[in-house]
Amino acid sequence: WFRLSMPAEFCLRCCLTVSTEGTILPEVLSRVPAAHKQMSYDFRFIFQHGGQVAAAGRRSPSCHATKPNMLNVHLVPHTHDDVGWLKTVDQYFYGDRNDIQHAGVQYILDSVVDQLLKNPDRRFIYVETAFFYRWWKQQSSSMQQTVKKLVNEGRLEFVNGGWCMSDEATTHYSAVIDQMTMGLRFLNETFGPCGRPRVAWHIDPFGHAREHASMFAQMGYDGFFFGRLDYQDRARRRRDKEQELLWRASDSLTPPMADLFTGILPNGYNPPEGFCWDQSCDDPPIRDDPDLEDYNVDDVVRRFLAIANSQAIVYKTDHIIMTMGSDFQYENANLWYKNLDKLIHYVNALQANGSKVNVLYSTPSCYLQELHRANLTWALKMDDFFPYADDAHDFWTGYFTSRPALKRYERISNSNLQVTCNQLEVLSGPASRKGPFGEGDSQTMKKAMAVAQHHDAVSGTEKQHVANDYARRLAHGWQRCQVLVSNSLAALSGSSAERMYCDNLNISVCPLTESSKKFSVNVYNPLARPVTWPVRLPVNGTAYLVSDANGKSVDCQVSVNRGFAVNELVFQVQAPPLGFTTYSVSLLQDGPPPASTQHRTPTAIQNKMTVCVTCCLLQDFFKCVFVCVACTRYNASDGNNLQSDQPSGAYIFRPNSSTPFLISKTTSGVQEVRQWFAPWVSQVVRLYTDSKALELEWTVGPVPIDDDLGKEVITRLDTSIKTSQYFYTDSNGREMLQRKTDFRPTWNLRQSEPIAGNYYPINSRAFIKDDVDQLTVVTDRSQGGGSIHNGSLEIMLHRRLLYDDVRGVGEPLNETSNIFPKGLVVRGRLLLSLDRPPSAADAHRPLAQEVVLQPLLTFTDGDLHPNTQLEVIAAPYYCGRSAALPPAVHLLTLTQWDKDSVLLRLEHQFQSWESKLNSQPVTVNLQKLFSTLEVLGVSELNLSANQWKDEMTRFHWTPMTGTGHLNLFIRFYYISS
Repeated sequence: WFRLSMPAEFCLRCCLTVSTEGTILPEVLSRVPAAHKQMSYDFRFIFQHGGQVAAAGRRSPSCHATKPNMLNVHLVPHTHDDVGWLKTVDQYFYGDRNDIQHAGVQYILDSVVDQLLKNPDRRFIYVETAFFYRWWKQQSSSMQQTVKKLVNEGRLEFVNGGWCMSDEATTHYSAVIDQMTMGLRFLNETFGPCGRPRVAWHIDPFGHAREHASMFAQMGYDGFFFGRLDYQDRARRRRDKEQELLWRASDSLTPPMADLFTGILPNGYNPPEGFCWDQSCDDPPIRDDPDLEDYNVDDVVRRFLAIANSQAIVYKTDHIIMTMGSDFQYENANLWYKNLDKLIHYVNALQANGSKVNVLYSTPSCYLQELHRANLTWALKMDDFFPYADDAHDFWTGYFTSRPALKRYERISNSNLQVTCNQLEVLSGPASRKGPFGEGDSQTMKKAMAVAQHHDAVSGTEKQHVANDYARRLAHGWQRCQVLVSNSLAALSGSSAERMYCDNLNISVCPLTESSKKFSVNVYNPLARPVTWPVRLPVNGTAYLVSDANGKSVDCQVSVNRGFAVNELVFQVQAPPLGFTTYSVSLLQDGPPPASTQHRTPTAIQNKMTVCVTCCLLQDFFKCVFVCVACTRYNASDGNNLQSDQPSGAYIFRPNSSTPFLISKTTSGVQEVRQWFAPWVSQVVRLYTDSKALELEWTVGPVPIDDDLGKEVITRLDTSIKTSQYFYTDSNGREMLQRKTDFRPTWNLRQSEPIAGNYYPINSRAFIKDDVDQLTVVTDRSQGGGSIHNGSLEIMLHRRLLYDDVRGVGEPLNETSNIFPKGLVVRGRLLLSLDRPPSAADAHRPLAQEVVLQPLLTFTDGDLHPNTQLEVIAAPYYCGRSAALPPAVHLLTLTQWDKDSVLLRLEHQFQSWESKLNSQPVTVNLQKLFSTLEVLGVSELNLSANQWKDEMTRFHWTPMTGTGHLNLFIRFYYISS
């Protein structure tokens, strides 16, 4: 530690250059104005390459001075640049297709840098690293040095810093961590500590997840700001001055590990009314020539002071924040800065006449610093901010399910990239990047996946041509990744046989398996534990022989296919942890399709659960009687309603009735039950041997619209479980949160939409339970759902709508394609497990991981290992793990970081309360973790891998005591009455 004496207004943010002995170099001291008042700051110096050190001071000298006993108004110039929405990523960056929306990100950054250089007082924040990365690559060396200077001096500040501003409802935590890591790594390597964001900034996502807050805290952020929350929640928080709070974002991590200061911005992310000076705005500029008739300084100042004082009433300190910018603004930054300069000058000039308002250029981190210095206590929040409604009949819960095919493709892509491509690159070494199949590349896929996490991407709230672009990027990235995977498998197996990827197995299409008489199936398991997995392949024969890697015959069966091939071959594979095994398939008999699946009457089961419509399968592990999925639909509102004219759309879910329409019902029970509810809705119910989960494979579409009504198709499970209105959904696929119908934990809800207002995001699973039974549903993509009635759990599968919901996208959610011109057909799976509540997590935690990170199948033509052709596949089995991981530990990340190091993330996947067996702390020996890697050393980082863990420091915040909360709610009670 070093004690430095420096002026209070010295504009140096975090990058002091000092010698290795700890003395400040003369060029730094020479910048300190001698006339300034001296004060002391504590800095911690971190030695880095070249003998230089950087100061990680907790107080930022780049922040403009504030004034005590005054209302300090922090003006934050910013732009919100969607990484795709109405236009594609490329179109937004280059400013193409301005007939759709006028926006060009490259011009924004050009203009902002130019204007920052003209006045050192000015500030600007930037968020989306995906755009900044592109712009940076196009700049000259001299411009890059200029921008680095702006960053070092705190005049250009990065906030959030991820590749994009991710959605919080429909993203899986593993993909969010990856995209944040990618963006933060670029900032770290480009700008050093000065480029590291201190504040998370999610001003546009449509609701906010507790797991996101937990991740941000573990990434080292001091605070979090967002713009959207439920209109009733905002009204209550404004009244009680709780728009700034402390979010305790985990019930398992010891406070303050997952505590995150959270601020709710006053105007969403827009400027105050009447103060937008972008070229896209119509507000008048400040006209300050008194000789002109339209002189308006006095009026502008009066209106601004009124807004500032009004805002101060609903916040807690003598500091308030105003966002000065909006979507794709600052393309002509001179318009903004010229008027902001004048505003600051004229408002502050009134201080000479006794005004108590001080206006300054600022950033979120500078504003947060002042809140921290206030040393107050803050209201504590422990749930999340879902669902979000901006009016009584406008619940943004439809996007939980919008574009279900894209949501599934994103989830598959996450599995292909995060584990398969990344892991095999590590396990096989340099051979993966350059081998018999060419030069492998994972970066293209990483960027495509990072962009797909954007809050108008996987959310399904973009225009159709933009959704197509996201899918195209994922497909192109996977093609590049396949070369890396093929090289890796060739190196590990000793075989350079051509490998084929059947990416259309979801619609039962695989040319090799349909035409070949002999082929092999390589099964790579990305999980760090053995996995048993059902394989279903389209074939045209009627009898096959399947053998494992040891030549042992494997049980298989052929059934009638619902896809393009005649039949379907089904068998179960067992794959080793972090490894692969190979199965050989040989055609035994051609001929007509097999007979239809046998039907038999369900047998009664002794169980406490009441029989509704039964569709029961009997196996040792799944002894239950429950409703076979009642396939129903809500007719979407067209806006012609006496209460509200709000229709369902990409964002909004608003059925025209609280009662769903039953499509059909049927009862039967066998090993595999196939049900057709309507020509456009079918389902297969399966129970595999020794499986503890029941599989429901649903196919929906084309959703009919002949009646001119949009429709939202749900599946509903009705049970006799006594739920008492409670149910549970996951947060971004990780921790589970308790929900209650028609209830919010932090305010007295006035429910106006009994269906849409009770829908929550389901990223990987949901469950209902009582003291005896717990029914858990694991999903294969992000979906919306809820428990509208006691003992019931419903999940929305598909949406087709005929009206735009007037939230900006400008087109109805009516998906078609070249293959399905009459409407999109979507297929998916739900896995159901019934357990005793104390042990339910022991089953659903690993089950959900299997679905998220599923095995990768690759195919080679020919026999597996004939004696005369051993060179075809020399090693049909490989295991990359040498020691078993405890059941509670999940291998989250294994990826090449640089030439000599690997990034490894291990997580304890159980919450502290959910398992007597697996919720305890565990110890892992990293030296014995991998069979082919030698661990030479380990250094622990934060979650986003941009800080050493022992050097990560965060602001400490004090929550209100229980007594404070009691007083608050008593006051709220009397106001309500």
